[in-house]
Amino acid sequence: MRALEQLLNRRWILKSKEKELYYQVKEALASGEEKKFLSEKLGYQILVNPYMIKVEKMPAVPENWMGILEFKEPIEYVFFCIVLMFLEDKEAEEQFVLSELTEYVQSQYREEPIDWTVYRYRRYMIKVMKYCVSCGILNVNDGNEEGFAKDDTNEVLYENTGVSRYFMKNFTQDIMEYTSPREFEKEEWIDVNEDRGIVRRQRVYRKLLMSMGMYKDIDSEEDFAYVRNYRNMIQGDMSDLFDCELHVHSGSAFLILGEECRLGRCFPEGNTLSDIVLLLNTLIQEKVETGEIIVPVDEKICISKEEFRGLVEECKVKFSQGLNKTYREMTFDEFYREVTAYMEELMLVEIRWDDVEIKPVAGKICGKYPDDFLKNGEKNEQ
Repeated sequence: MRALEQLLNRRWILKSKEKELYYQVKEALASGEEKKFLSEKLGYQILVNPYMIKVEKMPAVPENWMGILEFKEPIEYVFFCIVLMFLEDKEAEEQFVLSELTEYVQSQYREEPIDWTVYRYRRYMIKVMKYCVSCGILNVNDGNEEGFAKDDTNEVLYENTGVSRYFMKNFTQDIMEYTSPREFEKEEWIDVNEDRGIVRRQRVYRKLLMSMGMYKDIDSEEDFAYVRNYRNMIQGDMSDLFDCELHVHSGSAFLILGEECRLGRCFPEGNTLSDIVLLLNTLIQEKVETGEIIVPVDEKICISKEEFRGLVEECKVKFSQGLNKTYREMTFDEFYREVTAYMEELMLVEIRWDDVEIKPVAGKICGKYPDDFLKNGEKNEQ
């Protein structure tokens, strides 16, 4: 059990659900090394109380894959915030029924009237409630949410666990006048603004740990200079605590995790979409070697949307027999949507108005089948 990996992997560790792990991590934090890294290198606050242990993880820069991936619509986030408001007045282990909560949501939501007889509103609410249960904010004592999907009068009995008040980050400033995400980013560094060196260090460590890659551009030249100047120190700090290596190139830097490291979501993942992207990266690298694709000085490849669609189509045609049935039988448009949505989510590409930017990470990792795999597949087809 690596305490730091556990803390960075999870939103929190709840004593009620994982008592042994809770005490193991609490003991590890008492030794000081992990706590020092979190506070000094990352600028993260550690919350330890009788209910839970939580690290307030904030990114250096918000990215597509961050947030609650179960939620797809803004209204679901709003419903969730209203649920947290509702639970502020509830004691730990206090019970309530779903109708009590839906009435509260109805009264607090300001954008439009909420009619629970309309199915889509019920689906939004069900998704929020399932998330609350899965992350430990609520327990279900009787009934289930799917009954509410069929009938808006169906009841579910919930129990408040008491940890909802720790879900949101504690802000040191009044945020009621904030109007953009940029203001929240600035608020994160208010306490250390007098020391730009501390801000830069914490920002760099966060980027390396929480982003697919760190890239040099006009906004990050100072941060990238820090990586180049202190790469040995950063490598030492990281490798002391994780199974990893720091790779620094002319315009990019990557934290490459070893097989023993379990540090949150990373690429490749154990799914078919990851396999497809690895194969697509191989095609891109081959075309770079033959000169069909030119890599600029900043290492960020820009090609037209038509060229990118052609690459994805070539990947599907060339490697289709190695994919599972779902992806093999997809139409190309379905295949393209799945692949590009996944790549955008993980910041592997940026789909713009008239072109596609392929991030330098595409040149860092690729995959291929064994040499005889495709040949054997062709024989089987025949």
